[in-house]
Amino acid sequence: MTTRLAYDGVVACVPVTVPYRRYSVNSAHWWIGRALHDLTRGAGIRPQDIDGLIVSSFTVGPDTAVGLTQHFGLTPRWLDHVPMGGASGVVGLRRAARAVQAGDAQFVACVAGDTNHVDSFRKTLTSFSRFAQDAVYPYGSGGANASFALITKNYMNLYGAKREDFGKLCVAQRDNALAIPFAMMKKTLTLDDYMNARAISDPLHLFDCVMPCAGAEAFLVCRADVAKSLGLPAVRILSTIERHNAFPGDPIQYRGGWALDADELWQMAGVTPADVDLLETYDDYPVIVTMQFEDLGFCRKGEGPEFIRSHTFTADGSFPHNTSGGQLSVGQAGAAGGYLGFTEAMRQLTGKPIGRPVAGARVAVVSGFGMINYDRGLSSGAAVLARA
Repeated sequence: MTTRLAYDGVVACVPVTVPYRRYSVNSAHWWIGRALHDLTRGAGIRPQDIDGLIVSSFTVGPDTAVGLTQHFGLTPRWLDHVPMGGASGVVGLRRAARAVQAGDAQFVACVAGDTNHVDSFRKTLTSFSRFAQDAVYPYGSGGANASFALITKNYMNLYGAKREDFGKLCVAQRDNALAIPFAMMKKTLTLDDYMNARAISDPLHLFDCVMPCAGAEAFLVCRADVAKSLGLPAVRILSTIERHNAFPGDPIQYRGGWALDADELWQMAGVTPADVDLLETYDDYPVIVTMQFEDLGFCRKGEGPEFIRSHTFTADGSFPHNTSGGQLSVGQAGAAGGYLGFTEAMRQLTGKPIGRPVAGARVAVVSGFGMINYDRGLSSGAAVLARA
């Protein structure tokens, strides 16, 4: 393990959510531009003050981050494009924090956004990866549902997880989402509703799957003294980890890169899993949430089902989790799904939640997961944040 410098003096602030829509006639550029507008307004700075920019998006093509600088009239001296799906938020935060720490930029805008036209999801799938084009689509698989069905069934066989366990997570997240105005899912979900929903790809049923939508999320990374001078509530960055293509020898994924780096995450942060007041996981499917419980150290590998049975996961529960409702109930706004946990955690830690508060929240963990091929996701990461 390589010893890394702590993120002393660097903070994240100004969480921005552009309210989601199921479908949108606006381009990804519009959604990202709206997020940047709200970010500068919320920070009390000018667009020209943004001298660092990170962008994540599936539907902004043929542009990348550099093309967007011209669209938005920005002239940053530091730039990054992070096309890592649900891991983009963690990776973006890491890159931004180091840029600020090194003095390469003062204000780094981290923004993710995607549109959702009637046919945009299919078009995204057709060009998602060369692996998918060559090894998956010729056999009739059309997207992530079949891949995660394989992962879910394997996990259930290995560790005795039941559909009711995954359903408990989905029901709790829906309860959290009912207090979020922009959530796509606005009706109470019961366990019976979950169990009786139509099958999508066995063993996955309707409420195991996220709803694609349009939206954007963003936050700002800068020095603590700068945030204080602007009167901006901010959160400290205690530690982060990032890993790609972990455990390539596993025939089917049952663990992620978090398992390789969790010890470093906790040692650098100076806290333990027992100190965490809320956890925001990447939740495109419940099985991946369960893996994050285990691989981040909240329970041991294989104990995820019992951990779920032993806790409640609403904002006022014994283990507050995905307190915005997560993607499973708020919706999946493309790459913005990897940022949703950050904006929610920042609001909770600064005492400004959109939905129900987690009482006395001081430490939060946000984890990300992305870039699914046939039998595994390639990217994972996590960050520990704390109230300033």
